[in-house]
Amino acid sequence: MAAAIKIAPSILSADFARLGDEVRAIDKAGCDYVHIDVMDGHFVPNLTFGPPVIKDIRPVTRKVFDVHLMINPAQPHLQAYADAGADIITVHVEADAHLDRSLQMIKGMGKKAGVSLNPSTPANAIEHVIDKVDLVLVMSVNPGFGGQSFIPSQVEKIRRIRAMIGRRPIDLEVDGGINAKTAKLVTAAGANVLVAGSAVFNGGDYADAIAALRKAAGGKAAAKSPRKSRRSVRR
Repeated sequence: MAAAIKIAPSILSADFARLGDEVRAIDKAGCDYVHIDVMDGHFVPNLTFGPPVIKDIRPVTRKVFDVHLMINPAQPHLQAYADAGADIITVHVEADAHLDRSLQMIKGMGKKAGVSLNPSTPANAIEHVIDKVDLVLVMSVNPGFGGQSFIPSQVEKIRRIRAMIGRRPIDLEVDGGINAKTAKLVTAAGANVLVAGSAVFNGGDYADAIAALRKAAGGKAAAKSPRKSRRSVRR
């Protein structure tokens, strides 16, 4: 039986001045996860959220906080993100010289452990840790900025990782350039969690955007709330 499709809006594309309201809005609009991209200006050329921001928005929703650490080193900071309210903590294979240890640490904190691969990193880079993860995140753009175009070569990588996962209860997540067209491609290849920034937050009505992605991916559309979940006009 195919895994249910989960939609994880990336708050990297949200209105930072209204971040709590934006998280409430995607919750009401039917998201499954709240995807939080943490960037350090070192591993990737951008700076975003730290533990205090995650801690501040944690009370506004009970949805899963899917925290993607694009930082190097990650190990010294794992406990801080766990304490801030992360439910899933994902680290990059390229940024961690002791990946197995990091995954064990995350599990020891009572959190789900994820591993992420950049576009140029082959699928077999995670072969020896696949039994220690709850989620594999395939980057379908080069990490660091939102709004980039999908890299088609990642579809085959998704297929290879889905075969590697087999029957294990592991989410296969894709982040980068996800829209109605690419959602269909990646879910056909085996992905079941879609990270979408611009496709949700720049689409006007969040419930419509999430439902459209779910439908394109072959999943059942979430029930639409009678109350629209729209972003306020920025001034």
